[in-house]
Amino acid sequence: MSSTPAGAPINTTYAKAPNKTLSAGGITFAYRELGPVEDIPVVFFVHLAGTLDNWDPRIVDAVAQRRHVIAFDQQGVGGSSGTVPKTLEQAADDAYEFIRGLGCTKIDVFSFSMGGMIAQDLAVKHPSLIRRLVLTGTGPRGGKDMDKVIGTTYWDVFRAAVTRSDPKEFLFFNRDAEGKRAAKAFVKRLTERTVDRDKDIRLSAFQTQLTAIAKFGRSVPSDLSVITGPTLIANGDNDRMVPSILSHDLHARIPGSELIIYPNSGHGGIFQYWEKFAPVAVRFLTADQPEQEQQQR
Repeated sequence: MSSTPAGAPINTTYAKAPNKTLSAGGITFAYRELGPVEDIPVVFFVHLAGTLDNWDPRIVDAVAQRRHVIAFDQQGVGGSSGTVPKTLEQAADDAYEFIRGLGCTKIDVFSFSMGGMIAQDLAVKHPSLIRRLVLTGTGPRGGKDMDKVIGTTYWDVFRAAVTRSDPKEFLFFNRDAEGKRAAKAFVKRLTERTVDRDKDIRLSAFQTQLTAIAKFGRSVPSDLSVITGPTLIANGDNDRMVPSILSHDLHARIPGSELIIYPNSGHGGIFQYWEKFAPVAVRFLTADQPEQEQQQR
């Protein structure tokens, strides 16, 4: 994947990670990487309408202190070429092309929301590819009421427009005092990168992704028992976009998975509770590192 010596840091913070491109499967993918070089990276799968600039740097940087992190734009989003696929299964195929283009035969995955749905499709189709899997703010194919995401999303986008706020403040967080504070802090963190920012998603691409999620929700459930590697599932207890009960559903469907539900929080529970969640995610994603290596870092 890289000529950088194994273990040497590529970069220390996501805000300074350079934009890169990689051509695979007829698509030019935009991506960023940081952290120590490893044979098995942690690939980040982003949410609906998300680009490279939508990852919380507090979580990415915490993981990158110990692991090689790679974040990428899906086809037709941000700096990647092509057209947004009409199904999440196709998006998983695109992700597979990107991963193989990196030269990886094994990866760990960190995913959020729509990214978790794509990661599930990837794991079902290529079960030997993923070693460790983090699924946050997401649910299974065919999950109850997931297809209602279109109405919820458009309503919250409207509310955000009326109040001149970022839609994520409504979509990701509760509207109580604590949720509003967490929302403002999260949105502010997303602006820490000040140069070479990614392109915002186009409206037509956003609508295509949203329809693809609804199709995913109406589909026949996948056999998630094929996911046998360690799996960490996390969410808030009041997720309006992907109902929190679906995190429990995932937990029941994936053998041996671990579930964390954060109180008084919504879809972005892991961002509201990043100070608690980031160390948990790091421990989970470094569990395969030799004890001596962990002590040295």
